Amino acid sequence: QVQLVESGGDFVQPGGSLSLSCAASGFTISVYAMNWVRQAPGKGLEWISVISAGGRRLRYAESVKGRFTISRDNAKNTLYLRMNDLKPEDTALYYCAASDVYTVGVAAPNEYRYWGQGTQVTVSS
Repeated sequence: QVQLVESGGDFVQPGGSLSLSCAASGFTISVYAMNWVRQAPGKGLEWISVISAGGRRLRYAESVKGRFTISRDNAKNTLYLRMNDLKPEDTALYYCAASDVYTVGVAAPNEYRYWGQGTQVTVSS
């Protein structure tokens, strides 16, 4: 069974940090670009980052650039997102997604090969 399972979401105060993981099963992520997409309460999907299949190319949305770091471990079939200096506007359900090609800014689920169930990040004092 093909699955992407996100974990690591939590409640954190502004300025805090969190690390998210996305474990894949049923397929190998090494041939896919991997992405993080989020959805804040009452808002649409927002693409936030992509990493190429080999891990050499990275891109971030302006809203998270300099604070978030995407990485991957193909041997562990896992994608990561390190989030620093979290802000209340980072509160969202965070999804990981696998895409056939390396693209930037794509947030629609139907543009991705595989899509996870999400992990909740809440930033509040």
